[in-house]
Amino acid sequence: MVRRSRTEVIIDILSEALKGANKTRIMYRANLNFLRFNKYFGELVSQGLVELVTNPDDTGLVYRTTDKGRALLETLKKAKRFISL
Repeated sequence: MVRRSRTEVIIDILSEALKGANKTRIMYRANLNFLRFNKYFGELVSQGLVELVTNPDDTGLVYRTTDKGRALLETLKKAKRFISL
């Protein structure tokens, strides 16, 4: 089994947070254990790539990818496609 790179993990987290989700959903969908998730997620929040917002469905607070995070996500996806050629 091949481990995912740091870039792939960041892509997974930012992708899952695009429409807004709680920490547990992002962690499970990104297929990360608690310790790895907290490490990556803390870095993304502190750099302003993910933010805590009120859910429009009025179900509480969720984390969502910011505009800065979306720009990074698109750049990382393009780089990944370019490298896979």
